[in-house]
Amino acid sequence: MNAVVIAVLLMLLLSLFRINVVFSLIISALVGGVIGGLELTKTVEIFSSGLGGGAPIALSYAMLGAFAVAISRSGITDVIANSIISTVNSNKNVGATIMVKALLLSAILLAAVSSQNLIPVHIAFIPILIPPLLGVINQLQLDRRLVACVLTFGLTATYMLLPIGFGQVFLIDLLLKNLQANQLDITAQQIPFVMAIPVFGMFLGLLVAIFVTYRKPRLYEDRSKDLANDLVHNTIRTRYLLTAFIAIIGALAAQLYSDSIIVGSITGLIIFAIGGVFKVSETQDIFTRGVQMMGTIGFIMISAAGFAEVMKATGAIDSLVHSISGGIGDNKVVAALLMLTTGLLITMGIGSSFSTIPIIASIYVPLCLSFGFSPLATAALVGTAAALGDAGSPASDSTLGPSAGLNADGQHDHIWDSVVPTFVHYNIPLIIFGTIAALIL
Repeated sequence: MNAVVIAVLLMLLLSLFRINVVFSLIISALVGGVIGGLELTKTVEIFSSGLGGGAPIALSYAMLGAFAVAISRSGITDVIANSIISTVNSNKNVGATIMVKALLLSAILLAAVSSQNLIPVHIAFIPILIPPLLGVINQLQLDRRLVACVLTFGLTATYMLLPIGFGQVFLIDLLLKNLQANQLDITAQQIPFVMAIPVFGMFLGLLVAIFVTYRKPRLYEDRSKDLANDLVHNTIRTRYLLTAFIAIIGALAAQLYSDSIIVGSITGLIIFAIGGVFKVSETQDIFTRGVQMMGTIGFIMISAAGFAEVMKATGAIDSLVHSISGGIGDNKVVAALLMLTTGLLITMGIGSSFSTIPIIASIYVPLCLSFGFSPLATAALVGTAAALGDAGSPASDSTLGPSAGLNADGQHDHIWDSVVPTFVHYNIPLIIFGTIAALIL
């Protein structure tokens, strides 16, 4: 009857029954708080106080959404989409179609990888790039669940392996520092090597999704005309494209300098306004469209912050870990599997690997050392346990982002078409290869 287990399972069950994720998080937080020994009024108070923790993220995503709308107005996404459409139309034979599918998936994967380091806009590129490509995806009869898997792999595996951009934050600023803060002897150079094994498991899961699970064509309704009414299209001008290029570079530079997505986004918007892509009087419409595009993600992240605060207040996370560790004995295989499974339960509710590292590291480091795991094995267990939440949680931006783009025409379900496929193809391999890493390192 652990509060975390019940709350997370309830949240997942409600989500699977297509209840809105925000509603699922709120209901599960209240139930988990009461089961964890808190009074209902106290649970509500803690949940409300925790909402503030997600506000900066929500505002950041709203600003990224506005920046995405501005980029769309420049016409640069139309150029990309039109070039792909012309390639598809000029190649009707089977071999050429397969090649176009491969190139399209490769381009989407490259964009996802680049969004974590080269141009660290995280998921903001998805509502910019994916909706204009839905007509192409429909024409190719490409399964959108496969596209979701490709996007989530690029978003998640990149920061788990490469210490650049968001990877710098995850691997060095959070994982390494929290491991060292808990007296673990490990260096920055060892962290990417440690995480390469679980990431390889994710790569195998991606190959299964591409060549086995979702290789068959899937038919979708052609709603491109309806979608075109929602997307903003401008006459493509060289000046606008040049402005978009300068705005992207300027936003990136400002974000890296200030370490703020909000500052980066507002810098890019100012450049767009100066370049004439939109008028100053249109900023209200730009922001409103940005909120419409990314607002759902923001509210889910805010709700997830409140959920996490309630789970921490119950003390059920510590008791869950210690109750499981008490019955393991000296079996390292069982110990690794149970720690990763427990980490999965913790992170599935919180939905952010970045937020859960401090919680997991403080508990898992002494626990791992008591079982005789090496420092490298301990780092692998902590890093993998934290990443499990991003790869397949309803509240993770790594699944919410793909859904936001792929469901632009209302034909992609967040839970069944994003969360379930990524959970099966990534969380299961992460547990398996995370355990292997803990045993061989």
